[in-house]
Amino acid sequence: MRPGVKCSEIDNAARKVIEEAGYGKYFIHRTGHGLGLSAHEEPYLRFDSDLELLPGMVISIEPRFYIPKVGGFRLFH
Repeated sequence: MRPGVKCSEIDNAARKVIEEAGYGKYFIHRTGHGLGLSAHEEPYLRFDSDLELLPGMVISIEPRFYIPKVGGFRLFH
């Protein structure tokens, strides 16, 4: 991640890793979000966001997936 990268590119990179590991159908959330005055705000790291990262943006990277009746995985970084 760096300034100028689209949020969708970050989300797609995380999705690719999770899909290649066989868990793609369980990845139903965004990859992360901005942190600021609120705990959840733009930029949203989603497949459909063309917003580009800017210098000084603070973001949370937390891809997660949940398997029904088994449990889930959530990585905070």
